[in-house]
Amino acid sequence: MAANVATAPTAESRASGSSFYTAMRILPRAEREAMFEIYSFCRAVDDIADDGGPRPGRSAALAQWRQDIDTLAAGKAAPAGLQKLGEAMRAFGLAREDFIAIIDGMEMDVLADIQAPDDKTLDLYCDRVASAVGRLSVRVFGVPANLGKDLAHHLGRAFQLTNILRDIDEDAAIDRLYLPREALEAVGITATAPRQMLEHPALAKACAPIIVKAKEHFARAAEIMAQCPRRSVRAPRLMGDVYHAILEGVEARGFAPPRVKVRVPKYRVLLAILRHGLF
Repeated sequence: MAANVATAPTAESRASGSSFYTAMRILPRAEREAMFEIYSFCRAVDDIADDGGPRPGRSAALAQWRQDIDTLAAGKAAPAGLQKLGEAMRAFGLAREDFIAIIDGMEMDVLADIQAPDDKTLDLYCDRVASAVGRLSVRVFGVPANLGKDLAHHLGRAFQLTNILRDIDEDAAIDRLYLPREALEAVGITATAPRQMLEHPALAKACAPIIVKAKEHFARAAEIMAQCPRRSVRAPRLMGDVYHAILEGVEARGFAPPRVKVRVPKYRVLLAILRHGLF
């Protein structure tokens, strides 16, 4: 598989285009390198989910990743290219179950194009593709165990709901629609074909409760981080500030076409670094 070949890009280079790259860079070296490995894994399985090839081949590629994670978790010789991921798993006690959950989330996209899932299915998807990443990350950050799981739950969902709102057009281009069915039906949208739905005049009303829910998750995550040692939440606070700025940008832009891509102003990133990255 592509992640296991010697010519694959480094974990850091894969992370360099991420919204989270700056937050990862402020970490001490061991933590930083572990986060690069986690991100590289996430990027690899996400690429499989999104590459548009035949579904059986993509499912087989994800199955190979499950086998590779099982090999690492068992302490066996690491598959080529995954030695550093295995080292991170051992050094920070990263749970096999969280890696498998991420793969399971990607497979939800592979088995069928998600279109207007019900609330329960959407929440499961968010848990797998985002909060599970958070559960790995809080171990690296050193967040106290009694707070880390809840922080991952809320911050992961806040990030993923923000992604769904920001990327609505990009997702529709590949026939995906992650807005929950209940929110659509509540404003009279019954069509679930992504491109058709994006032209509906009630789209903004359907997105409004998702914005509210994301804000609630951000607020709860902030309450949890206030209870944590400051050093352990420097990176997630920075990540949270950046993503909250994205959510604000999406809300300010609205959902009437044409919708421009929302990007975080550089000054907001700089402010976040000054607030959380230097002390």
